[in-house]
Amino acid sequence: MLPPNQLKPVVWVHGCISSPPFSLVARREAGFQLCRLQLGEQLSMPESRPMPSAGPCCHELRIRDVQTSWRVMYRLDADAVLVLDVFAKTTRATPLRILRACRQRCVRYDSTHTEG
Repeated sequence: MLPPNQLKPVVWVHGCISSPPFSLVARREAGFQLCRLQLGEQLSMPESRPMPSAGPCCHELRIRDVQTSWRVMYRLDADAVLVLDVFAKTTRATPLRILRACRQRCVRYDSTHTEG
């Protein structure tokens, strides 16, 4: 884990976590899990799972809410946690349009944030 003064920033490429539609409890849970990622923790099931179909180093946070299961698609970079999308899980498989959008957002982000 990183020391507290070396937290990775969360970069919101797309989506937000707010109440509503998230309940206050679910919003806090999402914030707690994102903070763990900022500290350099590697999360696994049931909180997070790899999503290589969304792009390299991509994962999804799994947040249970009162009546909804939320997903926060993110990518772990060496210097940041990129939030690529936030959506309510309504189907067994992640919709292809979300996976495509996440891949495009990664490409767009990489094209504007290259190491120099």
